Amino acid sequence: MEYENVAQWERKLLLLANGCVGPSLWAVGFTSFSFAFSASVGYLLGSLPFGYLVAKMRGVNIFAVGSGNVGATNVRRSVGCGAGAIVFLLDAAKGFAAVAWPLHHCCCDVSRRCASIGLLAALLGHMFSIFLRFRGGKGVSVAIGGFLALEANVLLLALAAWAVVFAFGRFVSLASIFFALMLPLCSYLFYYPPFENVVALAVAAMIIGRHWQNIRRLLDGTEHGFGKESGK
Repeated sequence: MEYENVAQWERKLLLLANGCVGPSLWAVGFTSFSFAFSASVGYLLGSLPFGYLVAKMRGVNIFAVGSGNVGATNVRRSVGCGAGAIVFLLDAAKGFAAVAWPLHHCCCDVSRRCASIGLLAALLGHMFSIFLRFRGGKGVSVAIGGFLALEANVLLLALAAWAVVFAFGRFVSLASIFFALMLPLCSYLFYYPPFENVVALAVAAMIIGRHWQNIRRLLDGTEHGFGKESGK
């Protein structure tokens, strides 16, 4: 009798491994693993401190100059335009990679959700880098790279809004805030899935939240225009 029970359990395990029993359990487990793995990779990619490293290669401690921010704008102002451009491209590449690999390698049923989670995690990593004692940038460059891979048409309109606001106001911070606001609005208007609408809203909230000091200076009239603004 005991032998028969063992044999029955062995048969059930074999059938489960072949997808014959409990396929929903396998699906839930695989989906959860995909989400967790996408988040982990995204966070590690986002944590790569390119702004800090590029500035350090030029002999500059980016935390001790300008706004103390590791983003591309502070690097441009404190180290040089070339260094700032390199940091912008590398930070954008982090966001693009965090989104692009799940789109192409995760199961098609969950690939876009994995990609969206990867983008959120990359933003968190960029803003709170594990390599910089949880300090970081403001996330605009990472969001640009991520939305280029996930919702390119949304990115195009958001960048257009950035350009218009910057042309009239000459404030990078204000233009970045309008860029962030356009992401969830355009995602919704282009009929992307609700999950992605929520992610776009979260991205916008994260970026705007990191600009709270800029918002305060804008309201006080003490925010500097182009060339002197706080770094991104």
